[in-house]
Amino acid sequence: MRQIVWLGWSVDAAGLAAAALDPGGAFVAQLSMCLQEFPVQISDPEIAVLGRQSPSAESALARPGGSEYAELSRLVREAGLLHRRTLYYTWKIVVTVGALAGGWAAFVVVGNSWWTLAVAGPLAVLFTQVGFLGHDAGHRQIFGSRRSSYIAGVLLGNLGIGLSYGWWVAKHNRHHAHPNTEGADPDIATGALIFTATQVNAPRGVVRLIRRYQAYLFFPMLLLEGVNLHVASVRALAGRTSRHRRTEAALLAAHFASYLALVVVVLGPGLKAVAFVMVQQGLFGLYLGCSFAPNHKGMPVLTATDRSDFLRRQVLTSRNIRGGRLTDLALGGLNYQIEHHLFPSAPRPSLRRCQPLIRAFCQERGLTYCQTSLAGSFASVLGHLNSVGRPGAAHRAAAGTAP
Repeated sequence: MRQIVWLGWSVDAAGLAAAALDPGGAFVAQLSMCLQEFPVQISDPEIAVLGRQSPSAESALARPGGSEYAELSRLVREAGLLHRRTLYYTWKIVVTVGALAGGWAAFVVVGNSWWTLAVAGPLAVLFTQVGFLGHDAGHRQIFGSRRSSYIAGVLLGNLGIGLSYGWWVAKHNRHHAHPNTEGADPDIATGALIFTATQVNAPRGVVRLIRRYQAYLFFPMLLLEGVNLHVASVRALAGRTSRHRRTEAALLAAHFASYLALVVVVLGPGLKAVAFVMVQQGLFGLYLGCSFAPNHKGMPVLTATDRSDFLRRQVLTSRNIRGGRLTDLALGGLNYQIEHHLFPSAPRPSLRRCQPLIRAFCQERGLTYCQTSLAGSFASVLGHLNSVGRPGAAHRAAAGTAP
């Protein structure tokens, strides 16, 4: 039986052909979006042609009798909101990379002084802003070709901030395909923190204690997120084989070598160097974690057997953050999480314009469109972490009884 393998899903060719004839067009609409947004691995040469049939698939998207997502996609495309914004990203990359270079220049100018800790904060912010650009490259918001997107991604990610672009894209694509889905979304996999009731059982000792108080430890633990991502990047490159493994490893090594060499040369191999790295990397992890955590944590968690359609799966598991241009800048456009999940390749500046169209579309169909303040989102995140980590205490609180 011939198979198509995509993000771990295996579909037989006969079933695929039958689904493609669906008069509602839901399958074709979702397939077209998936082929555009995510890498495709075809296990049979005769089926590989599907990866080259996006024009016909997109024509199905525009079919009046198509699915709800097809209808929404047509509205967004007709509004020109999926067109790439080359000028925007040109100046964005130039300004951000220039500011990063300026931050390191300021570090050198300040010299062997404790005042370099004042430079660590801005450098942490700039690392995160570079990370946002790497995220946009990963979704092909900047360039249309996979090659150009990859080159930009490894330069920004591996060389710029020390994160493996290839590893992150593979992980992030699984998240987009299965947001908040148990056993499928790597962002809610069991780790130091737990996010679902089925993950409650844990060994006794420190791990159980951490999870019991995870709501209180959440922000302090984010200070380690930058280091965690560096370690995960190294492990991924050491443990997997890919065509670009050597390139990614070389760029990652160049980042670590130049980062540590510059710090040691300017501050010496002593306490000041250690303090600078801890502050800069800690604030980087905190900022990055605070940018991503509000998006899905505390939103409905889907089971592996959930059969919601693409539109509902993306909308009901995502949360938008209310705010203006400053919020857009600070969160890298991730505050429009619903719009981003529905149209991952939509350029960052187009997401604000997508919002009223998509919100009205959801409201007309009775779909819950979640949007809250940044403070409100963190309240929801912490409440969810507490209810999962301490289910008994949460139940007693809800019942109004003393612990």
